[in-house]
Amino acid sequence: MNAKFSIGVAFAVTAFSGLAAAQDKVAQDKAAAAYPNKPIRMIVPFAPGGGLDISTRLIGQKLTEKWGQSIVVDTRPGAATIVGTEIASKAAPDGYTMLMITTTFAINPSLYAKLPYNPLKDFTPVTQLNSQPNIVVVNASLPVSSVKELIAMAKGKPGELTFATPGAGSAPHLSAELFQRTAGIQMIHVPYKGIPPAITDLIGGRISMLFTTTISAVPHIKAGKVKGLAITSAKRLDSMPEVPTIGETLKGYSAEAFQGMVAPAGVPRPIVDKLAREVIAALQTPDLIKAFAASGAVAVGSTPAEFATFLNSEMAKWGKVIKEANIKLEQ
Repeated sequence: MNAKFSIGVAFAVTAFSGLAAAQDKVAQDKAAAAYPNKPIRMIVPFAPGGGLDISTRLIGQKLTEKWGQSIVVDTRPGAATIVGTEIASKAAPDGYTMLMITTTFAINPSLYAKLPYNPLKDFTPVTQLNSQPNIVVVNASLPVSSVKELIAMAKGKPGELTFATPGAGSAPHLSAELFQRTAGIQMIHVPYKGIPPAITDLIGGRISMLFTTTISAVPHIKAGKVKGLAITSAKRLDSMPEVPTIGETLKGYSAEAFQGMVAPAGVPRPIVDKLAREVIAALQTPDLIKAFAASGAVAVGSTPAEFATFLNSEMAKWGKVIKEANIKLEQ
């Protein structure tokens, strides 16, 4: 083949590819400008009335006010969020179906041997809604008043202290496992089917401590029925500034639950960016900040790129804890 002809063909192919890419970008920009022009479905992989359902409805109200389009909250509970997540993974990548997620999204890939979706390949991160630290509470009669004293007691009585969580593989469970490994102690895990029965047993002295949400613990702390020792987040909560963090005693320790939004893979980037901008704007409103604070959460609002980095780090972090603690669940 003539060299000049080959160069000409290559140039033509390159030019055509460049034109196609430019046309595709124009089409995506037009789609984003018109978005949304119909209701948006937000899948919540939990039962109605839970924390993520409430957060989704708060965000949805803000988006409806902004765009004039309905936000349909579709609760699809089951199999530790796997049911709803699988449904979202198979949705059309047009920006009209979103998946609302929690820390479970980052935990499940390491907790289950096989999932009907790939969290990295089948979804595009949009934004993190908030962070939700847990709090370590102990029985009121336990003779400790700080994390340092708790660690000392645990080291003096290896395998005797018990800690409760709302279930094996839950975010509070992994927070506690990380605490054990960071502190170099050994305690006994007592899983419960929810927080209320665990709190009842904690107050009754049948368990030593509990890793739980601040909103579920604060009323009992104020009543003097349990003692709040520390928050699991990296920073103290503005709503509980008197409670120290575990990291103030154990350098580097940080464990926070989160809520976020992801889209099915393939949603045009301009639509993802537009949705992220509007959700972030909603998260910055005083009423939403106040609503999250009332539930012990802190509004975040991150870019898609920031949220992608965060999700990758969370998956690696909890995967390591699950492996080291040998936590296994049968699907």
